[in-house]
Amino acid sequence: MVDAALAVDVTTGRILAANEEARRLLTPAERELVGASVLSVFPGQAAALTVFTEAVLHKGRYWTRSLSPQRADGEALHAECIGARLLTQPDPSILLTLYDLEARHRRDLDADAEEHLRAGLTEWRRTERLFQEIERSNQLILRAAGEGIFGVNAEGRTTFVNPAGEAMLGWETGELIGRDMHACVHHHRPDGTHYPHEECPIYAAFRDGAVHHVENEMFFRKDGTGFWVEYTSTPIRDRGRLVGAVIIFRDISQRHEADERLRAALAEVDSLRERLQQENAYLQEEMRLERNHRGVVGRSGAIQKILSQVELVARTDAAVLITGESGTGKELIASAIHEASERHVRPLIRVNCAAIPRELFESEFFGHVKGAFTGALRDRIGRFELADGGTLFLDEVGEIPLELQGKLLRVLQEGQFERVGEERTRHVNVRIIAATNRDLRREVREGRFREDLYFRLDVFPIVSVPLRERPEDIPLLALHFLGGAQRKLKTEGLKLSEGDVARLRAYDWPGNVRELQNVIERAAILARNGRLFIALPESGRPPAAVPAPAATGAGILTEAERRERDRASIMAALETCRGRVSGPQGAAALLGLPPTTLASRMKILGIAARALRPAAERAGG
Repeated sequence: MVDAALAVDVTTGRILAANEEARRLLTPAERELVGASVLSVFPGQAAALTVFTEAVLHKGRYWTRSLSPQRADGEALHAECIGARLLTQPDPSILLTLYDLEARHRRDLDADAEEHLRAGLTEWRRTERLFQEIERSNQLILRAAGEGIFGVNAEGRTTFVNPAGEAMLGWETGELIGRDMHACVHHHRPDGTHYPHEECPIYAAFRDGAVHHVENEMFFRKDGTGFWVEYTSTPIRDRGRLVGAVIIFRDISQRHEADERLRAALAEVDSLRERLQQENAYLQEEMRLERNHRGVVGRSGAIQKILSQVELVARTDAAVLITGESGTGKELIASAIHEASERHVRPLIRVNCAAIPRELFESEFFGHVKGAFTGALRDRIGRFELADGGTLFLDEVGEIPLELQGKLLRVLQEGQFERVGEERTRHVNVRIIAATNRDLRREVREGRFREDLYFRLDVFPIVSVPLRERPEDIPLLALHFLGGAQRKLKTEGLKLSEGDVARLRAYDWPGNVRELQNVIERAAILARNGRLFIALPESGRPPAAVPAPAATGAGILTEAERRERDRASIMAALETCRGRVSGPQGAAALLGLPPTTLASRMKILGIAARALRPAAERAGG
C-alpha cells in the first residue's frame, strides 16, 4: 500500500502489523511500531480514538480527520484516517489507513497549478473558499451518535460530552468539562438515597479495567429532574495504564414507564384473581348451606307489604334496615332486595356480626396484610372489599362493638378504608343492608349504638313481621318446608292433614319461620306410613277450632302484658334451674322449648342467665 497502514487489535489496543510507509512516517529509528500501543501513535487522543473505533466496528468502514497521528519527528500529522473492520482476525481488529493531507494537498496543488493559472485568480479564490468550507464542515464523529456519550479521566472528571448527551442532561459541554461527573449527574439512586463515589459502576470501569453495563439507573439533569437510563462504561488504556472511561447512555424512561405499567397491570390481575378466588370460595360455602327457598313465601297482608317495599327500594342504592324477631326471614328479605337490584351481577356478601370475635371485627370487615398481627400469615381481603360493586348484608348489626362503629360509619360516608396493618387507602362501592332483632333506638338512648350510624343505616326501614301475626301464611310455609324436607330425606308421599294445619296455626311460634322449618323437618323424620308426627312444645296455645269471644276484656292481653308474662315465666324457670338454660335440668326443658328458642326470647327480653346464678346458688344454699 502506498499510504501508511496499521492493523490494530481493538481489544488490547496493540498494533498487529504495519507497512513500510507507516514505519517511515510514524516511527523513530530506535522504536519498533509492531506490538506497541496504538495510543503511542495518537497520544492524548484516547477518547476520540475510542469513539472512532466503535463507529468502524458498528458500520464496517468509517473515516475522520479529527485524529492527528504523531510523526516520527514528533510533529502532529494532519491526516485523514480511514478505518475498515478486519474479518480475518479471530479478535476484533481494524485496518487503519493514514492519508497525509498536507502531501496530498501539495500534489493537488502541483497537478492543478497549470489549470489554476489558466483559469485565473477568480477560479483560484473559488477553490480556496471550497477548501475552507470543507474544513469547517469537518466535525467530530461524536456529533453523529444518537446516544449520549461522555468521557471521564482517571479522577472521574469529565473530558468531553457529545451533543446528544448535552441535550439529555441539560448541561453544556463547557459547564461539565473538568467537573466531577458523578456529582453532577449520578449523585443519587432512583429511590433518592445517596450514591457513593466508590459504588459507581462508571468509575469502576477505570478502576478494575472491566466493561460495566448497567440498566435501570437514573441520571439527573441540570434542573434536578431525573430520567431512567441504561449505560455502558468502557475503560480507556494508554500504554497499558487505565486513564479513564467512555460512557455511552440512552434514555429509557418510556420503556421503564411501560414496564411499570405492565407490573401494575400484573399486580392488578393478581389482586383480581385473589378476589375472584375469595368470592368463589365464599359462594361455594353459601351453596353448601341449606337454602330451602329463594323467594318470600306467603300471601298475608304483611308479606304483600314487604314485597311492595322490596320492589320500591331495590331500584335504589339506599341503605335498608330490616328489623324483627329472630327467625322471621330478615336474611331472605335482604336477598330479595339484592336479586331485584342492578347489583345482582355482583355477590351478596353476608356477615353475621354476632358470630365474629370482638378482636377480629376490623380484620373481618376491612381485611389485613401479612404480619399485621400474630397469625396474619398472608394478606386477606375483607368483606367490604369482597362486596365491592355488590351488596353487604350486616346481620345482627347491633352486635358491632361501639369502638368499631366509627370506622364502619366512615366507610358508609366516604366509601374508603384501610386494611389492618396497611396505610394505603382503598375505595369501594357497596350497598348496605342491615338487620337486627334489637330495638336500636333504645340502644342509641342507652349509649350502646352510635346515633349517626343508626340514621345512616335506617334510610329505608322494613319490619319483618313475626309468624304469629300472619297465621294465614303457616299452611303455605309448612307445605314449602315439607317439600324441601322430602327432597333432603329422599322420601315422598308425606302430606299435611287438616288437623296438622290446625295444630300449627294454634301455636305461638316464638322461633318464627325457622322454628316452623325445624318442626316440619323433624315431623318428616319421625313420619310412619306417610303420616307426619308433629311435636310442638306444650307452651303453645291449646288447639281450638275457633276461640269463643270474651264477654269482657278480662282475658285479653296487650302485647306489653304478654311480654311481661313471658318474662316472668322465663325468670321463674331460670330461678328454679339455678340459671341453667340448656340440658336435662335446664330452663328450656322445664318450659318445653328448644334451648335456641329460649336463648332468643331471653335476648329479646333482655334477660341474662349469668346474673341469676349467684342468687340461685344463695337460694339453694
